[in-house]
Formats: sequence, C-alpha cells, structure tokens
Amino acid sequence: MIRNLTFPQLNSLLTTVFAPRPDERALTIFMDLPGGKLTDHAAWMDRRRIAADWYTMLAQNFGTLPFTAVNCCAYPNVGSNNGDLPRIVMLIDSDTGTHMPPSEGEVPLKRILEESSVVIAVTELSATAPLKILARDLGFRGATLPGFNRGMIPALGLDYEKINERVMKIKERMDRARAATVVLSSKGELYRLEIDLRFSEGHASGGIIRVPGTVANLPSGEAYIVPFEGDGEDSPSMTNGLLPVQFGENVVVFRIEQNRAISVEGEGSEASSQAAKLGEEPAYGNIAELGVGVLGDWGVQPVGNTLLDEKLGLHIAFGRSDHFGGKTSPRSFRDPANVVHIDWVYVPSCQPAIDVVSVLFHYSTERDEEIFKNGRLLV
Repeated sequence: MIRNLTFPQLNSLLTTVFAPRPDERALTIFMDLPGGKLTDHAAWMDRRRIAADWYTMLAQNFGTLPFTAVNCCAYPNVGSNNGDLPRIVMLIDSDTGTHMPPSEGEVPLKRILEESSVVIAVTELSATAPLKILARDLGFRGATLPGFNRGMIPALGLDYEKINERVMKIKERMDRARAATVVLSSKGELYRLEIDLRFSEGHASGGIIRVPGTVANLPSGEAYIVPFEGDGEDSPSMTNGLLPVQFGENVVVFRIEQNRAISVEGEGSEASSQAAKLGEEPAYGNIAELGVGVLGDWGVQPVGNTLLDEKLGLHIAFGRSDHFGGKTSPRSFRDPANVVHIDWVYVPSCQPAIDVVSVLFHYSTERDEEIFKNGRLLV
C-alpha cells in the first residue's frame, strides 16, 4: 500500500499550490459520507482515512501554519457528481486517528466557507462545480480531489511550477482558437467532431491555485475550454459531428448538432441506455468541455480514475458547464438528481478501442496548428 504524505510533504504541497500568506483565514478539509443510494466501499473508506490523516497532521502542527484555524467538515453525499452541496455540514473533532471521528455539531456551509481562505475537498462525488460557483462569491481558493485514492499520492509530489508552464501554453492557444477539429478512429472508422470555440476563453488547471475565488482539481495538469453553447436561434453553436465513446467492449457513437448530442449510433444495451439518457435529460448531452492534459509527459500512469486520468491527454465532457463559465447549469436539467459533468477520456487505458488521430486548432489570424497527432501531444 502506498503510504500517505508526511507532514513535510503535505506542507510543501500546500506551499507550492496555494502560496499561503501571513494573513490567511482558516484551512478547511471536506469529505462526503455514504448514504442514500450510495453505500460505503473500501476505496471510499480509505479516502476518508487519507483526509482524516491530513487533518490530524495539520492540527498537530497548527503552530507552524499561517492559518487562523484548521477545520474538517463532513456532509451526506449529494447523490451525483457536481450536484449542489447541502446548506448544513458537520464539523469534525480533531482527535481523529485513522477513523472518522464523532460530530461536534452542525454548521452552515456558507459560514464555514466565508471563514476559510483555503478549502480542500477529498470526496467520493465531485464537488468541483458547486465550489467553483461558491468561491466566486465568497473569495476562498480551493482544491477538489473527487475519487482520490492512494495511487494518486505520487502525483501530488510533481513540480507544479513546470506543469503550470506547459498548461499555460495550451491555455493561451485555446484563447486564440476559434474552433477545433477532433478526429478519432475506432475499428478502422474515422469520426470527426468540429468544436465551436468562439466567444470562449481557456482555463488553466496547472496545480497553482493562488488567486482568491478560484477552485481546481488536484492532481492538476490540464487546460480546458467550454465550447460556444449557442445563443438562441440567431446565433447557434457550430459544434457538429460524431463522437465515439467506449463503454465496456462496445463503442457508442453520439451524433452532435449545435453542441448537443441528439442521437446515438451503436448496438447493445449501452447504446440503448445512452439514448434513453438523452431522451430523459437533454442537458446530459451538452458538450461542456474540451480538455487537454499534460501529465503523460511526466511519466504519470493511469489509475482508472477520471480525476487523474483526464490529466494524461485529450478529454471531452458532457453535461454541466456553468462552473467553467458556460451556460448549462443545474437549472438546465429536468431533474436535480441528473445533474452531471462527465469526462470521456481519450487515452488507451480508458478507451483502448478508440485512438486520437488528430486535434487541430483553427485560428482567425494564424495558420492552423495540430495539438495532437496520433495520440501524442505536440505542444
């Protein structure tokens, strides 16, 4: 089993990522709890143990930290990735050892966030979207680690200054691009998706989270952008084409029109399931993100979890986009329980039946630039 970070390693990570100042408010760690439709399992238990260990180390070394307090809070899971967080959370006792400690009482989420400078969410279900929205109003900065496991601990020790430099180069290209052409192949067939990047700016998640009001994943190492989602009948999105996604042994092909998946091609139960999802929840098929990860060039290996694996290469997301500056929010979904932001990651370990042939950025005043060629990042 991979050991947890030591306090010097954890402190070094906090210093690199957040660059704490002498006037910081509290540092708060969040974790979500099993319940409802989601039962506990070994990986979730261990994730809470990892978070509790971090909390214990920080509390024991509180005198060396620049924060006014160190908190740990838990809340019942919200049932889906990136769903809105509960208004009330439970404050956790600092004498935790390796197990979840008893609650010391309930406190309003907003109050905890208002009193915090740095927030770290080590959760089963992603809290990235709601924390991004809350950070804009409340001014904290935060790192989200949904689905984090011990296999990712080595990735927390990377040189995020250098990673951030690479990510910024891709982000700057996204800022200039008016469109992108993604060409994927599967079983001898080519699939082309034209992605409309007008009116959009790129985002950098390079592991440097130093500006108040910003939230990003850890481990980090990607640039991403929300495609233009359209602005009424007079200004539709020009994102159109075909997007293959592998489910188990089968490849399902989504037909995209005006930035929405409108139909599914393929055979088997998964194709039927995906078609049903689109019918029940059209916002599920919104193209919410074009992302480019860089950690593959640092020798990072996939762990079977999107949090890390999406940082290794190309990924395209469905669903919610408002936390990235887009217009598809929880209100866009028919049922709050269906709110989702889900990444399809195009690296061999995640979708071995699909290859990245090319990703081409189109600029208004410059020559087109190939970003990926035969699965290799060229930037």
